[in-house]
Amino acid sequence: MGMKTKIALGAVVGIAVIGALSANAGDGDGDAKSGDRTSASAGEKQDGAKTDGAGADGAKTDGAGADGASEAKPAEDKAVEKASQAERFKAFVQKNGTPKEKDAVSHVTKVQGADEQNDILDAADVYTDFTGGIMGSGTGPAKLIASAFADWKDSENGLVTIYDADGELLGNGQF
Repeated sequence: MGMKTKIALGAVVGIAVIGALSANAGDGDGDAKSGDRTSASAGEKQDGAKTDGAGADGAKTDGAGADGASEAKPAEDKAVEKASQAERFKAFVQKNGTPKEKDAVSHVTKVQGADEQNDILDAADVYTDFTGGIMGSGTGPAKLIASAFADWKDSENGLVTIYDADGELLGNGQF
């Protein structure tokens, strides 16, 4: 086989694999855990409770009343929904975190990738105002931030990476 044929065959196989992964990620016909995961991820743990998205009778609940109308949410919940990922993370830690986690998370400036989860390969980035990179003073708090992030979000295969103000790696952890 020639080099061009090998490259073309590799491209076809790569496209087929990507197509299969994307089809499996969004079909919703999988087991109950992945179906609950998709529906629960948007509002998951905002109030500190871990719910599986099912009511007492096992029926799926989505916040709608018996007549299909949405239940009224307090103004505080609406503000949390419109807040950035970093603000939602900080609010969660302020409500549920330890004093050391609260202090460490107060240095968070930006969070990316926390909303898009598929349990295949979830990656989130947390940016802080620490300086000095991996040899600086932010490595200890970075472990606390990663731990707090794991309490906030849950994934079967997630990795959170903590960066300093200059974009240098401080640490990472699984969530």
